[in-house]
This record gives sequence, C-alpha cells and structure tokens, in this order.
Amino acid sequence: MLIIGVKPGHDGAIAVVGDRKLLFSIEGEKNSFRRYESLHPSAVLDVIGLVGEAPDVIAYGGGIKGAGFLGDNRVGAGYFGTDYDLRDARFFGRDVKLFNHPHERSHIAMAAGMAPRNDSPLHAVLVWEGALGHFYLLDDKWSVTQKVPVMRRPGHRYAFPYDLADPTYPDGATAPRHSDAGKLMALAAYGDPETTDAAVVETVERILDAVVLRKGEFRDSPLYNAGVEAQQTKDAAALVSKRIFEVFAAAARQHLPEGLPLYISGGCGLNCGWNTDWRDLGHFSSVFVPPCTNDAGSALGTAIDALTAVTGDPHIDWSVYSGLEFDWDVEPSARWRRQKLDERSLADALLSGQIVAWVQGRWEIGPRALGARSILAEPSSERTRDRLNEIKQRESYRPVAPCCRIEDVGKAFTDDAPDPYMLYFRYVRSTELRAITHVDNSARVQTVTRESNERLHDLLTVVAERRGLGVLCNTSLNFKGFGFINRMSDLVAYCESRGIPEMVVGDAWFSDTEAAPAPPAPERERGLANVG
Repeated sequence: MLIIGVKPGHDGAIAVVGDRKLLFSIEGEKNSFRRYESLHPSAVLDVIGLVGEAPDVIAYGGGIKGAGFLGDNRVGAGYFGTDYDLRDARFFGRDVKLFNHPHERSHIAMAAGMAPRNDSPLHAVLVWEGALGHFYLLDDKWSVTQKVPVMRRPGHRYAFPYDLADPTYPDGATAPRHSDAGKLMALAAYGDPETTDAAVVETVERILDAVVLRKGEFRDSPLYNAGVEAQQTKDAAALVSKRIFEVFAAAARQHLPEGLPLYISGGCGLNCGWNTDWRDLGHFSSVFVPPCTNDAGSALGTAIDALTAVTGDPHIDWSVYSGLEFDWDVEPSARWRRQKLDERSLADALLSGQIVAWVQGRWEIGPRALGARSILAEPSSERTRDRLNEIKQRESYRPVAPCCRIEDVGKAFTDDAPDPYMLYFRYVRSTELRAITHVDNSARVQTVTRESNERLHDLLTVVAERRGLGVLCNTSLNFKGFGFINRMSDLVAYCESRGIPEMVVGDAWFSDTEAAPAPPAPERERGLANVG
C-alpha cells in the first residue's frame, strides 16, 4: 500500500509511506527554502518523480488560512479535533482513497506510529505546541478514548517572556516569532527560578493565566522591553519553563494511569529540558519523542493516520535520513582542491581548528542536523563556539551541540543513554569540552553508532584515537533563516561567504585554496586528560 501525506501551511511537508516503510519526508524549508516554509510545488514534483506510481491513499491534514481571515478559515478538516474522514476518490484516472483529518490528529498519529511497538493496552500521548496542550489516552485499537485538556497555547506562553523583553517586538502582536522559543531555551540556563524577583514571578503567573498574550497589556511588568539578555529575562525564562512543566506533570499524575508509555509530539517536544524531565518523572514506563516532533512531521503523521484508518495499525519502519539525496548541480571551481576523503587527515584538520561542512546521503527529517547536513568542528575551545555562532549569525548566548560516539558517551557525559536525535539534556564530565558546554554545564548530545551513521562514527573513532574522546561540535548546515543546504551551488556559496575552508560531500573532500590560514590550534594539544 502506497500512501502520500501532505501538510499544508507553515512547516509544510509531503511524506510517502509504502508497505509500512517511510520512503521520503520532504519538508518545505529544506533545500534552502525559508524556515517554516509552506510546501513548494518543487517538492510535489520531486515526489511524483521518485515514487513512480499512483498512490492507494492520498491523505491531507487540515489547518487554518491565517490570522484575521473572516468567516470559515479552515483548510480541510481544520486545526482542532480528533475525527477523520475517509472516502473514495479518483486520482489521474485511478480509484484511490482520500483521507482528511484535523492538524491535531496528525501529531497524535505521528508519535504513535513512529514509536517502538509494545504490548501496553493503553498509550498516553502528549501533544504540546504553539496552540495545543493536551494529553490523550489511546486504546489497543489506537482510538482516542480520553482527551485531557491542560493548557491552551503552551508554546506561545513559553516564548512570550522573550517577546515581552524584546524592544523590537510590537506591543500589538499576539503570537511569537517561530525562532523565539529556541532562544528562550538557551537563555533559561542563565536564570534561577528559585531566586526570581517577586514581580517577575507575578508576570510569569499572568502569562500562564492570560486568555490573550498581547505585549502591550504587560507594560507594568519589569520584563517589558527590559532586553532579552537582562537578568530578569533569564530568570523569567527559567521560571516559565519550570512552571509549564509543573502544570503538565500535575495533570499527568492526576488523569493518566501510572506505568503507561508516553509519546510526545508538537514543537515543545524539541525542548530537551522538558524531555529529560518527562523521562525522570517516574510516572511513565518509557518516553518516546520522534525527531520530527514539530510540524515538520505532520505530513508523516497524516500518512500514518491514514494507514491506521485503513489497516488498524499505525506502526511504520523509518529512518531519520529520509529526505532527498544531495543535488550535485555544479562542480566546485578550481578554487576548491579535491581529494578523496581520508578520515585520519580530516580529523587532524578538525583538531587543528578547521571548520568542516559535512554532507552525507539523504537529509535528516526534522529540524536538527544529525550528521547528514552538519557543520563539524573541534570541541575543546570556547573560541570554536564563538566562531560557529558567528558563521551561523546567531546570538553569542546560544550553545553549540555535540555529536559523540556511543562508546564515549558515559566518559564524556553524566548519562550514557542513547540519544540519536538530540532530544535530551545531559551534563558534561570533562572540562576539556568547552565549546559544547552550556553555562549550566549541560549539552544536547547526538549519540552516534556505526549502525546509525557509519561514516560519522568512523570519523569520531579517529578523533577518539587522537584526543581520548570521540566528540565533535555538530551544528546545522544552513543559511540563517533557511532550511538545510542540499545542492552544491548553495554549499559552495555558503562556505565561501561564511569562511568555511573545508567541505566533505560523500567521499569527496574539497579544500578552499583561497581561504585564510587556519587559526592557531586550540591551546590544549595534550589530549583529554581530565575525563571522568
């Protein structure tokens, strides 16, 4: 059975599931389209060309037409709800099934269908994102038997302290910018919820209780236009994170049976601190968060829900590397000297301070680079973190994530559990890993096995031989405000404009002969002596 799922609107995507296997998930922002982009016709044409046959089921998720639209602003089944519609239709002269459901359902199905199978008769799903904040109980037939509303617009409430403190954010706006939640998560590490000023505490409680989050109505708050790096903003970031989790954890304890598996979906599932808190709560037997937990996975969730409606079983086989292959649309100019990739020589270049654009296979689904569209760098120097933030044109307070060979996780970090999709926090053991250590000593680690990413694992193995730990900085390969780079012309333009002197595509290694000399090697060349 071949199913095509489509997600309209922002974070648009199209996903293809054939015989219970994810074949492709193509997100609107990838290939250097703007972040959170709607589905571009080129992605649809890519799918038509790659699939090669008509689908058995066409599934599309509902949505809304946008703020300020008068009248019925639904797209398809709309945004909210847990019902679906399945009917007969025709597609290019062929009989097909046409499936439609609300956006809310796509999140439930995505988490359930991507999760590992288990024999639990009930399953708990948490959907928390910009608009939705509910728990759901699913029975053994994957039907929603109970919905537990907890909080409206948890994602918007979470990001709001950042907007309130930002003088550039307009007083009349009622929705945060998409990128503000990630910035607030970085700032929260600098704050202390236990010593927060009483007026800031009062502001946070008002944010949690407000029906409409309009900045102008908070002019009396000490956060109003205080600046995003003010200490009261950092304290508010830490406190709002703590308070939102407390509200949801209390609801889970009150309304959900203990010992169920928990599946998490929605953009709040990208908050590594919250994911770690759910895992540590002790109320659930296990916690699963898909790598495309935000709306980037909604097209896949729609396809999975259609599969469930037809067969009664949501489970699929999938790989995080289910995007498109890299498009070698041009040859790099003579400025770029080409050689065959040698992991030992590349490791030496990295550890001497070079920055490397790293492209392998098909792109990652979801928003996080996991060794297919990555920028790699040595992990020991704070200067490396600053250089990467300059390349990425990001704020200086933003942390840089590491990738770590699975064999070294317990030596480098306080938790040796696998985390192949960078979805949990752990703490850094080694004082030598300064580039990837956030101000609170945390890191968001991608664990790498030979099975999950053989070439990256091989490179990390050489790094481990050189320095004692197989750890590198790993951040996403993209222009600021755009999705992952996926063609050679964009890659060359990016590296030349941002000063990245090395790029690896598959087994081809290119070095910029016109690049400025590499900076001095990081101060410690003695290896990672302070481990454990």
